[in-house]
Amino acid sequence: MDAPTEEFHAFFGRHYADLSRLAYLLLGDAEGADDLAADALVAVWRRWDRLRAGGDPLAYARAAVAGMARVRTRSLMRERRRIALFWSHRPDRVDDPDVSAVLDVRDALARLPLRKRACVVLRHAFDLSEKETARALGVSVGTVKSQTSRGVAELERLLAPGRRSRPHPYEHPACRAVRALRTGPAGHSGWRPATPT
Repeated sequence: MDAPTEEFHAFFGRHYADLSRLAYLLLGDAEGADDLAADALVAVWRRWDRLRAGGDPLAYARAAVAGMARVRTRSLMRERRRIALFWSHRPDRVDDPDVSAVLDVRDALARLPLRKRACVVLRHAFDLSEKETARALGVSVGTVKSQTSRGVAELERLLAPGRRSRPHPYEHPACRAVRALRTGPAGHSGWRPATPT
């Protein structure tokens, strides 16, 4: 195996699980998230020589995940609109108290527009800086700041209606709830978020 191939295999091993988690938090679908992460890594492999020579392969991979999630979300929305013409959709209920908080956060995240959701997830579930998030999404740092702030405020409203307090963003209850989704078993295909304690 040549050096570039070995380097890519090492990159894949280090980052596949995190890219799958990112895709999962953007899509809300574990199986689709694994596929999307794999597709993003295929895109990285196709540009590997250029990326390893002077680019940022991880930033490129995150951007690929976010872009593919955007396309897939739009496609799913169109499909759901068509299905809604014929079926009354009732979401499955999960009564297990151990997972209810995680499901609340997932449901709230799913209600955010994709750009806000991506900013909140990258900043608070993946602890990326504003600059790293901007690079991953192909937007300005100012856009990341405003979209994250608005996304967190919206999550707070969805998770705790009527709350009036405005703590520092890193102490925000919605941010803590999103950070609770961060960890999953490394390398586990079909990752599910950990239950917050």
